[in-house]
Amino acid sequence: MIKPVTLFSNLMKRLFSIHVEFGKSLFQAKENTLIFFPDHPHTVCCGISAFVAFKGKTRPIESDPDSLRKMIDALRSNGLALETGVDLENFLGGADFLNQIFEKCQAYKQEKNFCDLFLSSEKKERLFSIIQKMDQLINEQTGLFKRQVSSLSAKEADIISSRLERLRDICWCLKKEIMENLSAIDNLAIDLDNTPHVSGLTIFKRINAVLNSIDRLEVRGRDSAGISILFTFTKEAFEHFREGLIKAGLTERLKQGTNHLVLGNNSITINDTFPENGEHFVTISFVYKFAAEIGSLGDNVAFIRSQIKNDLMLQLLARYPFVANSISAHTRWASVGDITVANCHPQDNTPTDREIGKTGIIHVCLNGDIDNYLELKTEYEAQYDKIHGDINTDTKLIPLQIEHYLKNNYSIQEAFRLAVNDFDGSHAISMHTDLAPGKLFLAQKGSGQAIFVGIAKDHYIAASELYGIVEETQEYFKLNGEDRGQIVILDQDSTGDVSEIQSVFYDNEQIPMTRDLLMTSQITSRDIDRQNFSHYFLKEIFEAPDSVEKTLENKWKHSQTTGLYKTVLDETVIPKALEDDLKHDRIKTVYFIGQGTAGVAAQGCADLLNFYLGDKKINIRALKSSELSGFCIVEGDNQKNTMASTLVVAISQSGTTTDTNRTVDMVKACGARTLAIVNRRDSDLTFKTDGVLYTSSGRDIEMSVASTKAFYSQITAGAVLGLHIAGM
Repeated sequence: MIKPVTLFSNLMKRLFSIHVEFGKSLFQAKENTLIFFPDHPHTVCCGISAFVAFKGKTRPIESDPDSLRKMIDALRSNGLALETGVDLENFLGGADFLNQIFEKCQAYKQEKNFCDLFLSSEKKERLFSIIQKMDQLINEQTGLFKRQVSSLSAKEADIISSRLERLRDICWCLKKEIMENLSAIDNLAIDLDNTPHVSGLTIFKRINAVLNSIDRLEVRGRDSAGISILFTFTKEAFEHFREGLIKAGLTERLKQGTNHLVLGNNSITINDTFPENGEHFVTISFVYKFAAEIGSLGDNVAFIRSQIKNDLMLQLLARYPFVANSISAHTRWASVGDITVANCHPQDNTPTDREIGKTGIIHVCLNGDIDNYLELKTEYEAQYDKIHGDINTDTKLIPLQIEHYLKNNYSIQEAFRLAVNDFDGSHAISMHTDLAPGKLFLAQKGSGQAIFVGIAKDHYIAASELYGIVEETQEYFKLNGEDRGQIVILDQDSTGDVSEIQSVFYDNEQIPMTRDLLMTSQITSRDIDRQNFSHYFLKEIFEAPDSVEKTLENKWKHSQTTGLYKTVLDETVIPKALEDDLKHDRIKTVYFIGQGTAGVAAQGCADLLNFYLGDKKINIRALKSSELSGFCIVEGDNQKNTMASTLVVAISQSGTTTDTNRTVDMVKACGARTLAIVNRRDSDLTFKTDGVLYTSSGRDIEMSVASTKAFYSQITAGAVLGLHIAGM
């Protein structure tokens, strides 16, 4: 028999032997540790961006400043006027005409048209004049619209507002995505005007596109960033380059860049490859990296830009014709491994001991985590060699695992597939290699990461967020590897047709790629640009008043007879069936739900509706989405009509909040009516609910972690909705 004193003594010993940690990663904690607010690496986000050009199946769209100017002039004669009101059908030429102008402006992004514009001062001056005219027209028409909006019908106001937004998109495209990129590329390269090959200009255009992409993705992770640029030459072209290198006195730069065991900043790798057709190719890679625990948004990309501009060897190489080119870049929060240049992505397949040899150049970027990397590392080091001591990131295991399969005589495509199957956890991976020149390999598995592939007129651009590709193209598809994992291979030898893209599940089952997989982005780079603010949080605060104003726009009307104001919400917000239920008191319960800041906004919206309705007997509550789904839904076979007298208003900034979206699915299964207050058009939530009330314009994306303008707009939308319900 154990005495009570002994039991108490043993209990106290165990209690005082427990280590207590705050914010510690589960992988870094000691045994027998109690962790408060544990750090979960799976919730940490990073950003991938990759680029490869393709041949294209159509000739570039002609884009002449004179024809564009005539189209812009035609807009002015079809605008708003105080005296005559509005010709709705022809306002700003109509939606189709505005889309034609937008496509004409987008055509300047094609490499041929862009190069022509870059090399012509006259064309740039004419384009700048067009932008000035457009700015003036937008300001005039916006002012007239604000003065007349209260007297317009909801339909008229919505059409005018949407066409003004389209006009702003057009102007932004010319001003920011064309003209400012002309300056950025001019600043990135040296003496482009004297480059004998237009390919030299296209190289820096591609690099600039990827740098712009990861600059926007820095909001997902900014303690380090890196970019890998691969060129493949014929043996003859490379020998010409080497001769030019010697004449330019850059042999020391070559020697320093190639002397590395760890892929760091200004690293160079050169490798010979011999395809089956007997040709002799030489591939050279340039890598630029930066890491800092403390810094500001934009620092990383600014540093990389300076390195590229000052790398005379890359500047020289741009003058020589190549047979393949691809770019891969990454910005990260360090979830596994120290914040160092050595751990910065991309990681390569260079082992510690060079005597082992490499099968080629393999550069890899990772979002997410390789949960079993310690086991894989142990297996690799037991079979081959120790990984360099400066590297302790899980990403390093990816190229090494790919090389392991290459050493076992698998093709590069199959080695990539087998390797990604070895990795546990949610991940998104990009790879390019000299073993498959001009190809990008992408893999995504799990629900925590994403890869979007944008298809422009003459190139592919892939990124881990939609806002990483929209500057280059509005057309895209999204990898769907949540259950079985998906692999996609982008090839510069394709024509750009989606049917030519190779894709398989992780188990090697083919995935048919058809045009119905393509989507069109409802946002542009205008919606997520940081502008001149030092960080997004400051930008969101300053933009809050405009966001609230847009939320109120076209939601109220002034009555000339009563002199009063009345809310106006059409059937896209409150469908007829729901309106009937509200008017005939068939709705007995209203839940406002959300997670995080949206959950706090739900409380405010519920309080406002309670205030507006006064003594009307409706049970109005605010709950976290997870609380409603966990405690207030009756489960079982007879749940279909258990919430038939309930309205659930789901609030979300992104429209992709898992808890909220899942709860909406559950309450709909119980017969509830549903509405959404959301800021992203065509987001997941908008397809689930009966009606949608957009905050701002439905595309005013909030990029900062701390919600500011989204919160104010959600409260504003909730107030409008509450007033409208109370007025029924």
